[in-house]
Amino acid sequence: MQSPRTILALALVTLGMTASLASNAAETRVTLKSAKSSSSYYLMTVQIAEALKSASDGSYVPTVEESQGSVQNVKESKVRTGNFIFTTPPSLLAAARAGKKPFEDGAFDNARTLFVMPFVTVHLVARADAGVNSIADLAGKTMIPGGKGTFCGRATEQILAAFNLTDKVKTVEVELSAAAPAMRNGKVDAFATCSSHPTPQLVELATTMPVKVISLSAEERTKVLALDASSGPLTIAAGTYKGQDTPVETVGLPVGAYTTTAMPDDVAYFVTKTFWENRAKLAEKSPWWNGVDPGMVKLLGAQVHPGALRYYREKGIAVQ
Repeated sequence: MQSPRTILALALVTLGMTASLASNAAETRVTLKSAKSSSSYYLMTVQIAEALKSASDGSYVPTVEESQGSVQNVKESKVRTGNFIFTTPPSLLAAARAGKKPFEDGAFDNARTLFVMPFVTVHLVARADAGVNSIADLAGKTMIPGGKGTFCGRATEQILAAFNLTDKVKTVEVELSAAAPAMRNGKVDAFATCSSHPTPQLVELATTMPVKVISLSAEERTKVLALDASSGPLTIAAGTYKGQDTPVETVGLPVGAYTTTAMPDDVAYFVTKTFWENRAKLAEKSPWWNGVDPGMVKLLGAQVHPGALRYYREKGIAVQ
């Protein structure tokens, strides 16, 4: 027969295990993946994670993972389980559904829309002393085209091809994080980055050396817009970056926050609801959030997750 002390000890252990299990059961773990830590999209993802944790009183446990970019995000969405949130332009999801480059290993269509992110801003950046004032001036120059294996890398290659510059520009296939040091050391003349402006990487670089963000002429922009039906004209206001005294005409592309069919409806509903209820507060800290509204969800090119759709219907917002 067990002693009263032993029975009490067993009861306390059982109670502790029960409390621990209950605590774990109450936690909802969410993984968010966007871009490199030096990008504006990584900072946005951190802000979303903080909002989820705050709105849930800590019951949602978000983890932000660094990413090489949208191509990696879409590829991982094919195999990731659980509550996985990732960002990408919709054109990459269209390529995945069709099994086209860079998804030639097999088509898939498990991405579901949650909400819209600030648009990608295409930045073509050159050293101020490189003599680059237009896309054509990139001929004969050395350039990092947006980061190895990234959406921006592919988009930059398409832009160079559209202007017959593929064989005239020496491209360096490295990660985008290498661009700033390479510019400072004179190893490259230019680089491309595709991130919502102002992008932290370029803000920092422009404070340490003179750079020029190339502005597109009306004719150039029309040609670039023709490369992606989802793209649109975009202007970077004067003064966005140090030394940028005039507006820069460029292009932008929509970006969405997506999940997969593995996310439960109640989680998708909470994530979507939390984002839109906190958008104004996010915009107070980071102006890029001012550029998004629920009506833009229609641009995201993937089925809206049933849980997110519940939120939009409650608010009377047409998204499909």
